[in-house]
Amino acid sequence: MDNLIRKAVIPCAGLGTRFLPATKAQPKEMLPVFDRPAIQYIIEEALLARIENIVLVTGRGKQAIENHFDKSFELEHYLKLRKQYKLLKNVENISELADIFYVRQKEPLGLGHAINCVRSYISNEPFAVFLADDLIYSEKPAISQLIEVYGKYKGAVLAVEEVPKEFIMQYGVIKPKKIAKDVYIVEDVVEKPTAEAAPSNLGVVGRYILVPEIFKLLPQVKKGSRGEIQLTDAIRLLAKKVPVYAVKIKGKRYDTGDKLGYMKAAIEYALRDREIGGRLKKYLENL
Repeated sequence: MDNLIRKAVIPCAGLGTRFLPATKAQPKEMLPVFDRPAIQYIIEEALLARIENIVLVTGRGKQAIENHFDKSFELEHYLKLRKQYKLLKNVENISELADIFYVRQKEPLGLGHAINCVRSYISNEPFAVFLADDLIYSEKPAISQLIEVYGKYKGAVLAVEEVPKEFIMQYGVIKPKKIAKDVYIVEDVVEKPTAEAAPSNLGVVGRYILVPEIFKLLPQVKKGSRGEIQLTDAIRLLAKKVPVYAVKIKGKRYDTGDKLGYMKAAIEYALRDREIGGRLKKYLENL
C-alpha cells in the first residue's frame, strides 16, 4: 500500500467563529490540544501514512500556521544558548515534518470551493483530504484505513462513523450498501438530513480519499443558502459516475471545532501523556 496516495489537502481557511474571541487574532487550527496545535496532529497523521506532500488551503489571518511550520532561527538560537536541547529538538523537528505548500482561498465559499482551489496542484491523481477540526486517535492512522480500502477497490473513499439520532442532522449521511466488514458502497449521500429522512446512521467524518473526477463536478455544484459550495454535493454527483466507498473507521474522533469536543480532546490527549497523565488523572478524580 506504500505511496498509493502521495498528496494531502487540509482546508483551514475558516474564520473560527465558534471560538471567538479566542480566534479573533489566532487561527482556530493553532489552538493547542494539550502540547501542540490541532493542525500539527493532522500533519503527523498524514506523515504516518507516508503521504509526501501536503497543501494547506488558508485564508487571511492564517500566517501563524505558516510560521509554526517554518524555521525559527531566533528561538532556536535562544534555546542553544541556554542548553535547552530537548526543547530545541522539538522546535527543529516541527520545521522538518513535511513538504508543506500553501494555497490561498480568497473567499470563505465552503469546503467544495476550498478543494477546487488546489486543482492545479493535485493534477491527475487521487489525494487525501483532512478536515482540521477532526482529530482521530487510533492505533492505525485513520487516513491509512481509507488508503487500505482505496488500494483494494480503487475508488473514492469516505470515513464514516455511527452517529446518535439526535446529532444526525449535523452530518453528511450516506446511503450504504455493505460489501465487506465495515466497508460500504455509497449509493447516495445527503447533507444534514433530519433524523427521519436520514438514509442511515453513518455520518461522514473528516477524512476522505478523492479521485481527480471530483474536479469536473465541483463547478457543477450550485451554491447553498449561505453561498457555499458543499463538497458533499460534489461527492453525491461523483457516486453516480464512479464507485464511491465508505469505511467505518476504528478510533476515537474528537470534533475540535466544537467547544466541548475541543475540551475533551485536550484533556484526553493530556491524560495519555507519560509525564503529566497520572497527575492530571488524580487531579480530576479529586476535583
